[in-house]
Amino acid sequence: MNDSLLRTALFAAHAALGAKLVPFAGYEMPVQYPTGILAEHNWTRSNAGLFDVSHMGQAFVVGPDHATTAAAMEAIVPADVLNLKPRQIRYSQLLNGQGGILDDLMITRFVNDGWLYIVCNASRKAHDFDHIEKHLGPGIKLQRSKGMSLIALQGPKAEAVLARFNPAVSGIPFMHYASLKLGDVVAHISRSGYTGEDGFEISVSDNDAPRLWSMLLADADVKPIGLGARDSLRLESGLCLYGHDIDATTSPVEGDLLWSIQKRRRMEGGFIGAARVLNEIANGPTRKRVGIQPEGRAPAREGTVVTDMTGRTIGIITSGGFGPTANRPVAMGYVETAFAKPGTPLQLNVRDKLLPAQVTTLPFIPHNYKR
Repeated sequence: MNDSLLRTALFAAHAALGAKLVPFAGYEMPVQYPTGILAEHNWTRSNAGLFDVSHMGQAFVVGPDHATTAAAMEAIVPADVLNLKPRQIRYSQLLNGQGGILDDLMITRFVNDGWLYIVCNASRKAHDFDHIEKHLGPGIKLQRSKGMSLIALQGPKAEAVLARFNPAVSGIPFMHYASLKLGDVVAHISRSGYTGEDGFEISVSDNDAPRLWSMLLADADVKPIGLGARDSLRLESGLCLYGHDIDATTSPVEGDLLWSIQKRRRMEGGFIGAARVLNEIANGPTRKRVGIQPEGRAPAREGTVVTDMTGRTIGIITSGGFGPTANRPVAMGYVETAFAKPGTPLQLNVRDKLLPAQVTTLPFIPHNYKR
């Protein structure tokens, strides 16, 4: 490995488990463990999968009170931050002046008045933090978290596993957090994730992370899961991957993320990139992210050209592969809006052969969030 790659506090644990380590977002990360991606994917869908996501960016936006901090954040993101309840989490995006997505992130109203906790993508965190700092008003500060790890426990048995350490975990609603002890480890526990399953993201100190990792792996319902299965799980669940399904050229409306912009923000605007977003809300985008179901067993990978039935190019695949739970190829991509209706027939140019496909609703398998 390149000596310039960073390592999380759990690197030694991954190596000891025989993980295949690869460069990812500047870190040396486990892509899979000896059982393989398929087994890890299936385990997460039926039990509880344990992920190291400590490479993600964690920070706090801090102001004198919630209304002031929320107003500062709402100038940067299109989500309704003001009406977040204490401990509530909301998904949103950072936009450029042209309404393109610079990154997506999670925003939590912390119990400390005037504090927001944010989590952003690993490959974008330095950019994101600089962007947020640049646009925060006077009296509002960004505090980048240091010495903190992030562990995700995902799957239908995740709640039961954590509840064995602290029964209060069961009382955390979806898209909310609580600060609790798991054994003797103090943890910030968010009921959220990136797999489509019920699950939790757990922020702890780097010093506590190896101990918590070992505690969780000692449970027979838990196995370690690498980045490979994390990707197939999120694809089946219709969740965007930054740099692939969304980027600086795509807007939240094009990306089928309008649900993340609450009604008040759609009416008022007032955020970076609002002109394009509000125009597309009113008049519709020229293209839209959709689920695409290839016929047959040949997967359509990222970059595959999408055509109409005459062979005219109308879009492109942005994520694609085989869905183990769906037991068939699955893909997402952008098509001209006229072709975005579920059931619309398409063709995919796979190795210079036009293969049949159709637009389908997302996700490919039902979400199992505990609402």
